[in-house]
Amino acid sequence: MTAKQAVVLQHTPTEGPERVAVLLAERGVGCAVRALYRGEPVPGDLASDEVLLVMGGPMGVGDLGDPRWPFLEAEIALLRKLIARDAPVLGICLGAQLLAAAGGARVYPNTRPGPRGPEPAREVGWGPVDLIGAEREPVLAGLGPRAMVLHWHGDTFDLPPGATHLASTLLCPHQAFRLGRRQFGLQFHCELEAASIAAWVREDAEFVRAANGEGGAARILADTARLYAEARPGWDRLLGNAIDLLRA
Repeated sequence: MTAKQAVVLQHTPTEGPERVAVLLAERGVGCAVRALYRGEPVPGDLASDEVLLVMGGPMGVGDLGDPRWPFLEAEIALLRKLIARDAPVLGICLGAQLLAAAGGARVYPNTRPGPRGPEPAREVGWGPVDLIGAEREPVLAGLGPRAMVLHWHGDTFDLPPGATHLASTLLCPHQAFRLGRRQFGLQFHCELEAASIAAWVREDAEFVRAANGEGGAARILADTARLYAEARPGWDRLLGNAIDLLRA
């Protein structure tokens, strides 16, 4: 059955579906947003004509059990049901991490070697991802071997058993994956409008500074002005491909 509605699990006021909602609307698919940050419930299951979109947020899989974010456990339970029957899912950033965890993978803080041992390796700002299997993966159709995207994360994940690896960076090798036929996790962001990037820089200033130093915010804003217009057609192509596969 062709999907008629996307159920969106939104964890913060500033991390909504944005370009995904636009591309869904172009295909006649509406969005039903569940504002989990306002206490709206995670659905127990999806109907046969629905797809699930799980957005990002500052919390993580390591926060399971934290009373501030009671929805995380319910999301994992829902994702396990959907994985079991290969129901359509798109997870972005935190959503990808939750999908990986539900699929049986470990999710953990990303690190790199430092002079005193492992140190946090946060990816925050513009950078390329290497796309894997564009010649055979329908979700990557029409894209080249590399795409410029926005990164905004401190955690990473192992690939779930049976997953197909779709994208990588040197600092964080597992950037995207496919489970089954139509379940996709994207660690990076390609759903944002340019104005939202500026809002994130402003509202998440401490995280930006921790990742990139004092000049990090200005650099992200300058890169957005320089790179966004050229990058967005590729973003829309990737998201459009994913949506078409979710709907099939």
